Amino acid sequence: MSHYLRPKIPGATIFFTVNLADRRSSLLVNQINVLRDAVRKTKSERPFHIDAWVVLPNHMHTVWTLPEGDSDYSVRWSIIKARFSIQIEAGRKRQSHISRREKAIWQRRFWEHHIRDREELNAYIQYCYINPVKHGYTETPEDWPYSSINR
Repeated sequence: MSHYLRPKIPGATIFFTVNLADRRSSLLVNQINVLRDAVRKTKSERPFHIDAWVVLPNHMHTVWTLPEGDSDYSVRWSIIKARFSIQIEAGRKRQSHISRREKAIWQRRFWEHHIRDREELNAYIQYCYINPVKHGYTETPEDWPYSSINR
């Protein structure tokens, strides 16, 4: 099995993509309140700033800025995923899910990119907001109810 080395930069701003295991599912928008609660509780215990967030039916994109001196985004994602999963019925399990005692809801990993400058930050925030339009869910970013664009 591969071992991924993720950067550990305290106070970093990071873009993430997190996917469901079943990419045909609409679980994230169907259970949006469960997801919001998991994020809210985790954020209260392990603070981070949400620069942008969009939730689509089967994946989500977000940009976070971590507190100064803190680089532990992986633990935050682990807690958010676990809190969400506890409230949700298990998906279709393969043997690897059973042996790891997983519910087969999430893809095991997530994609992250550490943002280097203001131009890149703006580009990733725009990427979050345009994503529902790109996937054909809405005509304008502002019409998508599962986005931080209107907050």
